[in-house]
Amino acid sequence: MATDVDETTLTTLNLLEARLLRIEHVLHGHSGSPAVPQNESAAMRLASLERRFNGILSKIPVYHALLQIYLFHAASPSEPPSKLDIDTICAIVLAAAPQYQSTLSLLTSVKDTPIPDPTQSAALIATRDRLKALEATQIGQAAEAAELRSRSEAVVRAWYEGSVLRKSQFMSDLEGRVELVERAVRRAERERKVAQEI
Repeated sequence: MATDVDETTLTTLNLLEARLLRIEHVLHGHSGSPAVPQNESAAMRLASLERRFNGILSKIPVYHALLQIYLFHAASPSEPPSKLDIDTICAIVLAAAPQYQSTLSLLTSVKDTPIPDPTQSAALIATRDRLKALEATQIGQAAEAAELRSRSEAVVRAWYEGSVLRKSQFMSDLEGRVELVERAVRRAERERKVAQEI
């Protein structure tokens, strides 16, 4: 029965092999080597993967140099800095030349920038406590304004419901009574006219 360590090792090897196959597919359009049989030991599979990976690095020196940079490998003093030919190195340096000039210009401008007066920095630091006090005052004023808004809303609502609505209700009742009286008067006038005609 396989332990967790064995399963982790096999999973890691499968992932490494899948990545290597992907790299070979990108470089060659097909995998350069057949897949390692799954029944081989972990050490044999790892050795086979290392062999295939080193084969890729030996065929394409740029990838080997990039891998060394990525892994922070320091080159030995006896080894030349690059296995590229001189024309390729010149092309790379010439392509990056404008970046050197812009970096130099930026560094020169930083060097020429005067250091601000320390008394001004000290004054700014000293105002920090005042700014904190002002911020606390502003927060208190905002809370007070919110409370005043809610109280004003309550007063306006009470005035509207207690005065305006009550008066409008009174006027509505009064209009209803006047309308009833007008109907009664009209009815009485009609009845009087009918009585006179008879």
